[in-house]
Amino acid sequence: MSLPFFGWDVTYDDDSPRVELGASQEPQDSGVYTMYHGTSVATARLIIAHGFQQSSAGMLGRGVYVSRDKKKAERYPLQSNPSDRVVLELRVRVGRVKRIDRDNHPMQYTWSAQGYDTAWVPPNCGMAAVPSGLEEDCVFDPKRVMVVGIAKAEITVLTGLQQLVADSLRNTSRGDGGATSLLGGAVDACSLCQRKTKQGSPHIKQPCWGCGQNICSLMTKHVCQAST
Repeated sequence: MSLPFFGWDVTYDDDSPRVELGASQEPQDSGVYTMYHGTSVATARLIIAHGFQQSSAGMLGRGVYVSRDKKKAERYPLQSNPSDRVVLELRVRVGRVKRIDRDNHPMQYTWSAQGYDTAWVPPNCGMAAVPSGLEEDCVFDPKRVMVVGIAKAEITVLTGLQQLVADSLRNTSRGDGGATSLLGGAVDACSLCQRKTKQGSPHIKQPCWGCGQNICSLMTKHVCQAST
């Protein structure tokens, strides 16, 4: 029995190779996550141009403070004019993760010295230093954090900041600058499905057995012209 072939139409629930979990879900070791960082306009420009610097102190000690909860980042800098606040969108390679979920945790300030790359404070864990109850992460090595976009900014500065990010990413891709390791390998896009691919692992492309059009099996939609 033969069946006519018409094609397919699917929806992906991911954006490979990025991994996104809700703020209440524990980040997995070695994962790459979308996170956010709130700062001022002036500092945002410096971070985009030169990368992050470790905070010298904080509730989790030294590191770069970020969150998967954009609402958390939108609160910073505290007591600043909302028009001066910028939320940076980041890609974060968390490495080895330690959960810190209570006040006076024995590794609250020493997790990095004990082999962990990121400390994670889950939401609503009751720590006094997090009265908002919103998720927080501290990444010890700033090289694990890359700015990839502007999640929120005043319209008067938004375009300029977006251009700075675009220029920074372009320069990073030319000189690598850690982008390869951050995203788990050099990243390109398949010309047919437009999904990201790793260098050395191209998608398999072949002609549709109905109409002969070149297709990739990861395309979200293909309508066979021979069947229409």
